[in-house]
Amino acid sequence: MNVKYYTKENCSLCDKGLLILERVSKEIPLEIEMVDIYQDDELLEKYQIMIPVVEINDVEVDFGILSEAKIRAFLASL
Repeated sequence: MNVKYYTKENCSLCDKGLLILERVSKEIPLEIEMVDIYQDDELLEKYQIMIPVVEINDVEVDFGILSEAKIRAFLASL
């Protein structure tokens, strides 16, 4: 399962969110693609106050303070 993880450097929420994704990936195989929003002006404008953002199958599943339960529920619905 391909997951896009929108993030930026020096972001404690992003670090915590990545730990959640890594925990989930121990049970559900996930390929996590890290996307630095500062490398793309459109992404920066779109996600600046939302990061981190988890996108699975082109759906924004969760953002900000990530919920492991919400991410697992979405994955279970696929």
